[in-house]
Amino acid sequence: MIGAEGRGPTTTQQDRLVITADDFGLAPEVNAAVEVAHREGVLTAASLMTAGPAAADAVERARRLPGLRVGLHVAVVDAAPTLPADQIPRLVGAEGRLRTDLARLGAELAASAAARRQMRAEIEAQFAAFAATGLALDHVNAHAHYHLNPIVGAMVVDAGRRFGARAIRVPRESGRQLARLEPRGRTPNGAVVRACGAWLAARARRHGLTIADQVFGLRWSGAMHARRLQGLLEELPAGLVEIYLHPATTDAFAGAAVGYRYADELGALLDPGCRRAVQAGNHAPGGYADADLEPRRAPPRGPSATDA
Repeated sequence: MIGAEGRGPTTTQQDRLVITADDFGLAPEVNAAVEVAHREGVLTAASLMTAGPAAADAVERARRLPGLRVGLHVAVVDAAPTLPADQIPRLVGAEGRLRTDLARLGAELAASAAARRQMRAEIEAQFAAFAATGLALDHVNAHAHYHLNPIVGAMVVDAGRRFGARAIRVPRESGRQLARLEPRGRTPNGAVVRACGAWLAARARRHGLTIADQVFGLRWSGAMHARRLQGLLEELPAGLVEIYLHPATTDAFAGAAVGYRYADELGALLDPGCRRAVQAGNHAPGGYADADLEPRRAPPRGPSATDA
């Protein structure tokens, strides 16, 4: 991993870079990619799915990698639950997996106290499972960014505060910066992400959780190849910046998302050009725990962070 000794110019206290792999614990192919990308590439952090089929293997690897910052990837949709299915019937489908109908689930959470109780229980069970690993909790985020749902987000912030979390991901990426790299791209569901992200950021700050000034990965989720990653790394905005990816050693494994280019994302993390960009940059690589963990100041007012 590129550490402090590999940096170029002197960094300021707030110029920090977190490069995260999501879905740690989903499959052995993901876990292997996380390990090699941390040992030989630019990866600095990973987000653990505590009920993932390969979670135990992920924890074992993390214990061998003391420099890897590990956080909790709260998975309350499209994943295996932590609690038995009969304890959370409102949250699971016929096969006992967490639901994939995100909009309908959101409506049921708003209307049903029982659904909210079950959601809170599942979230807290995942935090407890992470605590049981003995790993330091570097950060919190959520599968499919479902913590942007205000009901779920409030529960995640509350549980995170009680379980010792100090940072949470709020996906908000500079549309202007992305447009310089690829002018025709657009961030998915930009208006919804913008509004829900502003709410989540405000709640996180009120509870003393650190949030990054910019988080990149939403527009190019599953498609962060080397040219895109290097372009971001060469023009990082000031402050605390996170870039998240979904690396794996192959595109075909149990649980893989359709269309995701996992192997390309691993290639990006190992790419020599990306390594040089991190080494030459002004941002110190690490995890959220390595950054200034005072609550982040509000970003300057201006055009939307997610508009292209």
